[in-house]
Amino acid sequence: MAQSDAPEAPGLRVERADDALYLAASLNFSLPDLAEDALNKGIPMFFVMEAQVLRDRWYWSDRVVAEATRYMRLTYQPLTRRWRLNTSTVPFTNSGLGVVLGQNFDDLDEALSAMRRVSRWRIGSADAIDPDAAHTVQLRFRLDMSQLPRPLQIGAVGRSDWNLLVSRIQRIAPRALL
Repeated sequence: MAQSDAPEAPGLRVERADDALYLAASLNFSLPDLAEDALNKGIPMFFVMEAQVLRDRWYWSDRVVAEATRYMRLTYQPLTRRWRLNTSTVPFTNSGLGVVLGQNFDDLDEALSAMRRVSRWRIGSADAIDPDAAHTVQLRFRLDMSQLPRPLQIGAVGRSDWNLLVSRIQRIAPRALL
């Protein structure tokens, strides 16, 4: 039996433009209770959104023609009682933030709403996409357990209370068929 609160991506749209392939999506998920509890205690949570474009091949496995990754860090600042969402194209490291987009929110629902919306995300260049071939776009959004503090990683092993994975696959027809 399917759960009504199961993570999903019902609003996935892929747009083929002259310069690139763009993805827009609306994700439907809720944070695991343990992750929300850790956030409220000031522990940052890291998320990864990955998009892969595969060219269909009948004679071998599908070939990856484009990939894009977006990293997100959600933190709660107890002193200011504000939520901060950092988004980057490179993984977050301890050496600094690098180039990121930072947004502040008054409550957790606003921050999660910003995480759930993706608009006009460039996932591949136009020359990598063959207009006469069928392609498949795979979208994955997950909680990155490897970025958690070490004690939480050890405590989360084998527990489904930390799992968050949204996955969706969409086919793109050849341009001749559109």
